[in-house]
Amino acid sequence: SRQQVQGGESRAQPASAAPPARETRPPFRFDYERFRRSLRHPVRGGRPGEDPETRARRMKIKEMMKFAWDNYKQYALGKNELRPLTRNGHIGNMFGGLRGATVIDALDTLYIMELEEEFQEAKQWVEKSFDLNVNGEASLFEVNIRYIGGLLATYYLTGEEVFKSKALELGEKLLPAFNTPTGIPRGGSLFSPCSGMSWSWGWASAGSSILAEFGTLHLEFLHLSELSGNPVFAEKATLSPLSQVMNIRRVLNRVEKPQGLYPNFLSPMTGSWVQHHVSIGGLGDSFYEYLIKSWLMSDKKDSEAKKMYDDALEAIEKHLVKKSAGGLTYIAEWRGGILDHKMGHLACFSGGMIALGAQHAAQERRQRHMELAAEITSTCHESYTRSDTKLGPEAFRFDAGSEAMATRLSERYYILRPEVVESYMYLWRLTHEPKYRHWGWEVVQALEKHCRVEAGFSGIRDVYTTTPSHDNMQQSFFLAETLKYLYLLFCEDDVLSLEDWVFNTEAHPLPINHTDLKA
Repeated sequence: SRQQVQGGESRAQPASAAPPARETRPPFRFDYERFRRSLRHPVRGGRPGEDPETRARRMKIKEMMKFAWDNYKQYALGKNELRPLTRNGHIGNMFGGLRGATVIDALDTLYIMELEEEFQEAKQWVEKSFDLNVNGEASLFEVNIRYIGGLLATYYLTGEEVFKSKALELGEKLLPAFNTPTGIPRGGSLFSPCSGMSWSWGWASAGSSILAEFGTLHLEFLHLSELSGNPVFAEKATLSPLSQVMNIRRVLNRVEKPQGLYPNFLSPMTGSWVQHHVSIGGLGDSFYEYLIKSWLMSDKKDSEAKKMYDDALEAIEKHLVKKSAGGLTYIAEWRGGILDHKMGHLACFSGGMIALGAQHAAQERRQRHMELAAEITSTCHESYTRSDTKLGPEAFRFDAGSEAMATRLSERYYILRPEVVESYMYLWRLTHEPKYRHWGWEVVQALEKHCRVEAGFSGIRDVYTTTPSHDNMQQSFFLAETLKYLYLLFCEDDVLSLEDWVFNTEAHPLPINHTDLKA
C-alpha cells in the first residue's frame, strides 16, 4: 500500500519536472519492546509460594529434559534425532536436507526450563551450523510446525534476531508449495529448500491434500507476516474473500461438508473432497485446533475462524462422539457414514482443545464442553492405565468387548507422544483439579521406568508388556512437546500464561495479538 501511495505522489508531479528519485521503502522493523510490554505475565512466571512437592516434580522433569538434550548433544548434534540405544544420530527423509530438528524443537523448552547453558549450546548451533541452502525434499507441514514454529517461538521469548531471520528465510522457501489451482498445497507437500520447487508425496491419497496439513499453517504464517511486514505469508494462510487464488478458508467454506463434517482429503486441483474419511486424530487433528487458536491469537477478532470451529465441533458432537458400554466417552472415526469405533493417541489432544474453546462460550455450552473435555481426557487416561507399562498405545478401540485398548499388534507401540499430557496440562490450568497433576506424574514415572535408557529416551514397541523392546528413537517432539507440557503441568499458571500465548501443534508458544495495547 505504501508503494501505491508513492506511485500516486509521483504521478502528481508537473509534466515538466524531472522524475523524482525512486523512493525505497525503509526496512520493516518489528517493535519487539512494544510486544514484550503487551504481555500480561512474565514469560517464565513470577509467582512465589508453591508447595515443595510440586517444585520437586517440576525439577525432575527439568532433569529429564537435560538428560535428553545432553545425550542428543553428545551423540547426535546436528542430526535430526538421537538414536539412544546405538548412540548415534538419525536424519530420515521428512525434513529433506534440513538438519537439527531436535535443536530447533528443543530451544523454547530449554529456555522456559531455565537450562541456560544448554540453551546457549542450541543457539550457537543455529548461529553457526544451521544451513538453509540445502537440497532434498521436505514436508511442508513438518517443517512449518517444527522449524518455523520453533524459531518463531524462540524469537518471541528471547528477542534474539538470529531466530527471526532464520524463520523468515525458511518461510520464503515454503511459498512455492502453494502454487496449485486452488492455492491449497498438495498432499504431503514437499518443497526443496534450495530450489523452491514443490511436489507431492506419493502416499497422499492420489495427490490429494490432507486437511491437517493445509489447515495447520495459519498461526505460523500470520506471525511470519507480522515479523516481516510482508502480507504474502498471511495471504497464503488465509486471503481476503475477494481473492481468486490461494484462499484456503474460502475453498473450505464453499465446498459442501457431509453432515457438517470435514473429510481428511481434498483435491488441490478442484477444491473437492477426494474421499469421505473424517478423523479428529491423524490427518484431521490440528485443522480443528488451529481454528480455535487462530481466533484466540487474533484477540478474539477472527470471527470466521470461531464460527468454523463452533460449527465443526457441533457436527463432531452430533455424529462422532460416542459412549462405550463401560461408560467411556470417545470420538469415533467416520468413513462414508460408517463409524469406526477407534481413537488414536493423536486424537487425545482434543480434550485440551475442547476445554480451551469452552472458556469463551455461553454458560450452557461451556459447561457441556468442559464435561465433554473432561470425559475424553479421562478416556485417554484409561488407555494408559489399562496397559502394563501405564503408557498408552498408538490407537485404542471400543469393540469386541475391548475398551480403551489396542486390539491390533500394529497399534500397541508408544513413541513418546505428547497428546495425553497436553490435555492434562490444559485441564489442570482450566479446572485446577488435582487428578490431572496426579495423572501427569504417573506418566513421568512410566517414562522413567520404561523409556529411559542409558543414553536418552526411547519409544517402546508394546505397551502391554512390562519388559518392552525399545524402538531406538528419541523423537524431537519429546523435547518440544511431551516434556514441555509435563513441566508446565507443574508450573504456576503465569508461566507461558494462556492469556498471552497459544501453542502451535508442536507446542511452540506464539503470542496472542493483544489489540488493546497503547503504543
